[in-house]
Amino acid sequence: MDAAEEMVLGAMSKPVAEFEDFYRAHHRRLASALYLLTGSASEAEDLAQEAMARVYERWPRVSTMASPEGFVYRIAMNLNRSRLRRLAVRMRRAPASPPRADELEAATARLDVHRALQGLTREQREAVILVDWLGLGADGAAPILGVKPATIRTRLHRARPILRERLGRDDD
Repeated sequence: MDAAEEMVLGAMSKPVAEFEDFYRAHHRRLASALYLLTGSASEAEDLAQEAMARVYERWPRVSTMASPEGFVYRIAMNLNRSRLRRLAVRMRRAPASPPRADELEAATARLDVHRALQGLTREQREAVILVDWLGLGADGAAPILGVKPATIRTRLHRARPILRERLGRDDD
């Protein structure tokens, strides 16, 4: 290998190593947040992998952003919205089928939380997951969802009483 090839390979490996560090630092948390959003471990993992793949494709640009983590969450949220649109189309075309027995035997606490989250609007659910689960705060969640921090606070203000009621909790 000549000096020019070594220089090109060395320059390529630095961004790859930076992305690998980013992936290790954020993938698990992203997949967990998506699990709360989707209620399905496999869907969450698929969405997380696709979001990370899209970030990898754009890593030189994404790595210079103020919040690469916010960018990957925004991609994941958009991918989930697309998934929901596809599911809605399928639901309109397919006859309804009863739930399977194994789906009904999921852990009670996790199912209760999932049901409570599903009782919220998509916007409220996204705000709750980004702020309460991931701890991003209204200022961190707002750019991910493309709204103002005040909008995030309003969504949370409306969502939290619903969650308390559905989960049977009286505390704040």
